[in-house]
Amino acid sequence: MNYRIFPPEEMIDATISLPLSKSISNRALIINALTPNALSLKVVAKCNDTDAMVEALTSDNDDVNIGAAGTAMRFLTAYFASIPGRTVTLDGSARMRQRPIKALVDALRECGATIDYLDAEGFPPLRIEGQELEGGEVSLPASISSQYISALLMIAPLMKRGLIINLEGEITSRPYILMTLSMMSYWGVDCEFEGNVITIPHAMYKSVPFDVEADWSAASYWYEISALSAGCVALKGLYEKSTQGDSFLMKYFEELGVDSQFEDGELSLMPSPEQRSHIELDLSEQPDIAQTIAVTCCMLRIPFKLTGLATLKIKETDRLEALKTELAKLSFDLRIEHDSVLIWDGEQHPVFEQPCINTYDDHRMAMAFAPAALYIPGLIINDVEVVSKSYPEYWEHLAQAGFSFVDAEIPYHEVIDEE
Repeated sequence: MNYRIFPPEEMIDATISLPLSKSISNRALIINALTPNALSLKVVAKCNDTDAMVEALTSDNDDVNIGAAGTAMRFLTAYFASIPGRTVTLDGSARMRQRPIKALVDALRECGATIDYLDAEGFPPLRIEGQELEGGEVSLPASISSQYISALLMIAPLMKRGLIINLEGEITSRPYILMTLSMMSYWGVDCEFEGNVITIPHAMYKSVPFDVEADWSAASYWYEISALSAGCVALKGLYEKSTQGDSFLMKYFEELGVDSQFEDGELSLMPSPEQRSHIELDLSEQPDIAQTIAVTCCMLRIPFKLTGLATLKIKETDRLEALKTELAKLSFDLRIEHDSVLIWDGEQHPVFEQPCINTYDDHRMAMAFAPAALYIPGLIINDVEVVSKSYPEYWEHLAQAGFSFVDAEIPYHEVIDEE
């Protein structure tokens, strides 16, 4: 379904109960599955990605298809490789078959894993024969997705010799690695992370109760709405001192006119007069919020340079090219440099038709562009169901804040005439 989106008729004043963190939930599910006599997790994020993980971990099927869930593909590749006696074929969507997994498979093979490619070398589907892994020492490029590293980290305590991971070069997405290590420590396995070397001992996870925090990535769209509307939004379920790297939103959006205040378990987003005329941000540790920041800056006419975005090319889509293409529909001329830098110098061109935003099977494209309807009433977002990957309640929550939606098949002039 495609939505034509209209902004609230009054100033936004909303309280939103955010979805639980997908990143924390997926890690908790894997670690808990590796824990003897584990306590059941009370509740985890309810979305396509975690649903795929739960289904894979609780099913006895030999054929496991995780659809478009990239995190599940990486984490489950390592998980199934470490489970003695379990043999599975792990597959996903057509796009998943285009997303590389060679670096992780190579590292697992060095640890003693038996994994075969069933189609193209370096890509899913995979045939995995689980066994007790030897472990030892592996080296990985520090610039690869942190999900590869986290996948190895979580199974490393089960390896006979533990594991030493050498990260070569400059580390990207460090907060996600630290999140994984923090959760492993909570489950009783303490690791050393010095310089670019992570040392994980052979150890046993201990059964513990665990509560999942709300999702800071989901909060980003409400920061965008606050910045574009100067309205007031209260968000429930977030921790001020969070292991989620996207909590840096508080700092980044200070430069975009949003003040963050924690009080009585809620985070209030308030308009602030502080707003930069130009921003430069290194998002190597928070790449998932790049789309939100890019759209926000364009709508506020704040030129920007966003660096550290190398991993965006292998996400649900090539997010750099997708942002460039779709923001051009809103008049903004962006450029990409070195496959990792996104720049808008303030250049625009005329637009003569109502914009229609393609989402490329990417949940974050839909959610980052929808708030632009505050400036472009009637903006169309295609394939709105894609938000179910991480934030199924997104459209419901926007309606709660006063946004309205109609079927995009209804011509714009007919909607206006009816009103």
